[in-house]
Amino acid sequence: MAGLLLTRPHDAARRFVAMLPTALTAGLQVIYAPLISVQPLGEDIPLHSGESVIFTSSNAVSAAAGITDCSARTAYCLGQRTCQQAAEAGWRAQICGKTADALVADLLQRRPCEPLMHLRGRHARGRIAERLSAAGLICREQIIYHQPLLALTGEAESAMSASQDIIVPLFSPRTARQFADQCPAGAKIHLIAMSEAVSDPVKSLKYKDLRICSEPDAQSMAQLVHDVAVQLIRVESDKTAQ
Repeated sequence: MAGLLLTRPHDAARRFVAMLPTALTAGLQVIYAPLISVQPLGEDIPLHSGESVIFTSSNAVSAAAGITDCSARTAYCLGQRTCQQAAEAGWRAQICGKTADALVADLLQRRPCEPLMHLRGRHARGRIAERLSAAGLICREQIIYHQPLLALTGEAESAMSASQDIIVPLFSPRTARQFADQCPAGAKIHLIAMSEAVSDPVKSLKYKDLRICSEPDAQSMAQLVHDVAVQLIRVESDKTAQ
């Protein structure tokens, strides 16, 4: 049986699996092996009067749950999932693209008159506050959660050492690097990267297949996982029939 190895934090990984057809996941060994955890810092988040926020991940929305006046503030969000979660939390959420570059371009086109606060994790890409400030917007940032790296679980290592085909969707460059550093030699891995930047750390591995999403979103990732899984399940069925 082919495996599906999820390296995201548990909640995000389970949401992703729920996007796949049940009939498909029933034919896979689903392995949860987070390579990163999310730890809110629990610090006060002192927003100024009239200040809007920028969320570039749903983790930031969760870590900002202590802000009580969110219904009076706009949240500019990267990605549909982040925007949806911010809206559910009570923010006046607006989506501003699927990548950090798209979000910066969107905000520079909008040029909001209010000051902005980017609430982010300790490890973030895109230098959003810096770029917006350099372009004339008032934007500061605060780190509100940490993302410690984790080791592969014993189950994940055993599966990849057992000569079975393993599908590995990778959602961030940092997680991809952590996976590349720990992947057992000889593993029959089928890699799916959210973007070119995510694929770079794993290109040195010996993989069976490497695919890159046409769009940097969960829907594109789910479609590629579906396509690869269907192909592997079909091959296994053919071998069984012989």
